[in-house]
Amino acid sequence: MIGVAGLSYLAAEPERIGRFLAVTGLGPENMRAAAREPSFLPALLDYLLANEKDLVAFAEEMNLDPARVRMARDLLAPPVVL
Repeated sequence: MIGVAGLSYLAAEPERIGRFLAVTGLGPENMRAAAREPSFLPALLDYLLANEKDLVAFAEEMNLDPARVRMARDLLAPPVVL
């Protein structure tokens, strides 16, 4: 749910989604297909986690502790331990 909410958060503002698309190399024409990939939501949460301003704003909007975003990301794709 947090991953999907993160996508909705980004899509709600043209500037936010524009930055996400620019960083990921995705475009409106392939976003839907990319969103079906198992790696999409963890990558989207990685994007939010790497941008403190967006992370804090998203967490506040969702009434979440920002640490929950990290937990959700790790549940979707656990970190690889070498």
